[in-house]
Amino acid sequence: MSPLGSIGSLTSSPLQRIDSPLPKIGIGPAMPTTTIPKEGFGSMLDGLVSTVDAKQRASQAEARKVLLGDSDQLHQSVIAMQEASVAFTMMVEVRNKLVESYQELMRMQV
Repeated sequence: MSPLGSIGSLTSSPLQRIDSPLPKIGIGPAMPTTTIPKEGFGSMLDGLVSTVDAKQRASQAEARKVLLGDSDQLHQSVIAMQEASVAFTMMVEVRNKLVESYQELMRMQV
């Protein structure tokens, strides 16, 4: 088969035909597509703090079970404690960044 024959078969392919009409484009100012948050910043922070608190309570419960002899899964207790520790450290770092940002805004001259 010649190279021209293969090119000719590609141009008659149904993939190159457009059967559907083009979408209509309106003329006028474009409306911004913004989404309104369903919850505020404060409620988001409350949710994060409650999540960290739940992790700390779960790690304390796991440690208590191991210490009382109710559970022999020491590794689960250590993992829960590390998870709570990392979550708390992250929460403290987020708080530090928020305080730093607030202080930077207060230093700005208007």
